[in-house]
Amino acid sequence: MKPTYVIGLDYGTNSVRAAVVSCADGRSVGTHVCDYPSGERGVILDAGDPHLARQNPADYVEGLRVATAGALAEAEGGDSSRRSGSAESGSGSTEDAPFSRDQVIAIGVDTTGSTPIPVDARCRPLAFDPKWLANPAAHAWLWKDHTAAEEAATITEIAQEHAPEYLAPIGGTYSSEWFWSKVWHCLNVAPDVFDAAATWVELADFVPAVLAGVTDPRTIFRCVCAAGHKAMYSREWGGLPSEEFLARLDPRLAALRGRLYDEAHPPHLPAGRLSPEWADQLGLRAGIPVAMGGFDAHYGAVGAGVAPGTLVKIIGTSTCDITVAPTSEPIGNVPGICGIVDGSVMTGYYGIEAGQSAVGDLLHWWVDSVCDGDDTLHGRLSDEAARLRPGASGLLALDWNNGNRTVLVDPRLTGLILGQTLHTNRAEVYRALIESTAFGARVIVERLAKCGVPIDRIVCCGGIAAKNDLFMQIYADVLGRPMLLAGSSQTPALGAAISAAVAAGDGAGGYSTFEEAQARMTTLRDERFNPDPRAQAVYDELFPMYRELHDSFGGVPGAEADFPSLMKRLLALRDRTGKP
Repeated sequence: MKPTYVIGLDYGTNSVRAAVVSCADGRSVGTHVCDYPSGERGVILDAGDPHLARQNPADYVEGLRVATAGALAEAEGGDSSRRSGSAESGSGSTEDAPFSRDQVIAIGVDTTGSTPIPVDARCRPLAFDPKWLANPAAHAWLWKDHTAAEEAATITEIAQEHAPEYLAPIGGTYSSEWFWSKVWHCLNVAPDVFDAAATWVELADFVPAVLAGVTDPRTIFRCVCAAGHKAMYSREWGGLPSEEFLARLDPRLAALRGRLYDEAHPPHLPAGRLSPEWADQLGLRAGIPVAMGGFDAHYGAVGAGVAPGTLVKIIGTSTCDITVAPTSEPIGNVPGICGIVDGSVMTGYYGIEAGQSAVGDLLHWWVDSVCDGDDTLHGRLSDEAARLRPGASGLLALDWNNGNRTVLVDPRLTGLILGQTLHTNRAEVYRALIESTAFGARVIVERLAKCGVPIDRIVCCGGIAAKNDLFMQIYADVLGRPMLLAGSSQTPALGAAISAAVAAGDGAGGYSTFEEAQARMTTLRDERFNPDPRAQAVYDELFPMYRELHDSFGGVPGAEADFPSLMKRLLALRDRTGKP
């Protein structure tokens, strides 16, 4: 049989990446990245409201065209990794035949989320209309938009009283990052936009619909990934929250429910078929499957080889933690996480999601906004911080500069750096910020374990995991576990490509299951970061101090902290560990 390929489209916070991937072994034979041109690094901001983050939907469509065309052109040109093998390769290539576009059998898509878009009756984003272009509310509401904190708190409060079953699978607290909070906030602050929208579509559903040429939003095939984790969807209660519940929030939300969707679908099904228009633009065969959309973290986990007992950490501007558990076995709820949803990652498994709201963004804040540096400063500070002993700075930080996603689920929490003196330098703070994100990661792992979700190994992916050895070593020392690295440097795009291979099926040169596709298309790097016993011992002393801050400032019931002695305990640890 001739070689077959799939395309994975990865919609990130600042850009869209396209990868042309071999079905035989998961190698990328062509990639291209298109940066979003609008706003600041692709994000529409408001100087008067630091919680606002929107995106221009036109960037998504243009990014689709530019990134896909560029990746296909590179594949046709004979990428060097395809000729000689690379870290992307799962098992050395046997494909010597030149690539041609007719060998592409399907397209898959992953995106940020929850990133809902108000659209008109023709499935066009309102922002495409010049009337709405200048109104941020008419654009896409990016995942990290936290303007809906009050609405999220009210949704949680009303659900706790009238429909607690809605909250149980999503950790007990509804987030300002999620679908209903954002849509309700739009209704409250921009009712003209809300009234103009025929419906709202998640970015993960919008892009497949664009590729399939859908012009009626009622016919969009919605993914259970976005619906279950962000919109309180479950078949157990008939889909989306009831009109009765939504009416308790606002009757106009209850009216919107009928214009959304009744059913959401697992990732093995196609969301549609490539339209003749897009096939003509891209030089592909019309009618090939467009796979079900999903969130970048979920498909990133697929591309990293997620399986029961494996926690995948996708480490970028924020962090998403994903694991799975078979639906054949009962599973309990996990308070404070982002959801347990049947089929949200792979069919036949519960997808379990957690995460942190600021990781790369936290380091970027320190380097760019505070130190007034550029990307080269990250490397210098990492080198300087690597020479510091754990605990030697006397610093302890909270990683909440963009709120807390898991396990407190509170966007109104803020960051903290404790223990500064007149001798504290910027490299010490840089290291303390990395340590704070590692402590936050440990809180998540311990919560999962406490609730019966076994974690046997941790696999990391994303830009930071691949580039920052100090970061990975600190995580290994804080968590007390080896940090493994995914073989691909672009796991979300690879995961989206795997979903495309499954949507195409083995009869077309793809695969019948996600497990079969993962076995052939994913791998781990030989490199790993093992815990240093001496560093781990120091972090085991620091972590309870972090929990004092975490639980007390986070409002955890029954939290106990000895604040009067905390600074002195940090100094004592500094004096002891800072000595050669």
